[in-house]
Amino acid sequence: MGQEIERKFLLQSEDWRGEIKRSQAIAQGYLNEDPARTVRARIKGDAAFITIKGKNEGITRAEFEYAIPVEDARALLKLCPNVLDKTRHEVHRDGFIWEIDEFHGDNAGLIVAEIELPAVDTSFAKPDWLGEEVSGDPRYYNSALSTLPFSRWSRS
Repeated sequence: MGQEIERKFLLQSEDWRGEIKRSQAIAQGYLNEDPARTVRARIKGDAAFITIKGKNEGITRAEFEYAIPVEDARALLKLCPNVLDKTRHEVHRDGFIWEIDEFHGDNAGLIVAEIELPAVDTSFAKPDWLGEEVSGDPRYYNSALSTLPFSRWSRS
């Protein structure tokens, strides 16, 4: 079974931009709204994927991802009520890849850094540009951002 172990952080500075190794445009949409599982279609650069993720258990969840034809992904995205638009930047540090998602559209202004870990208890150095950890906050799940975008959050 595939498994994703991921921690997610907000950013407190723009210093990470000088460390970008690669950037790619991503369009992704969710084909269901069941909290027990998500089914996502994604176009990332010139590749496409369908992904099924289980419910989060802490920072761990089941994940199954399969490559599909880009035309199939485009057709699936048309079935999604909302499609997220973001740029994913990669920053390589200390043997890890930080994926920094810079959101556009209704989620503009939100930038989140994620790190995938081989085990729940894996330690890693936190770059100075990291801010608050939001791993357990469901508002920051991409599936949640597709239904309640950052621009509609209450700022009180």
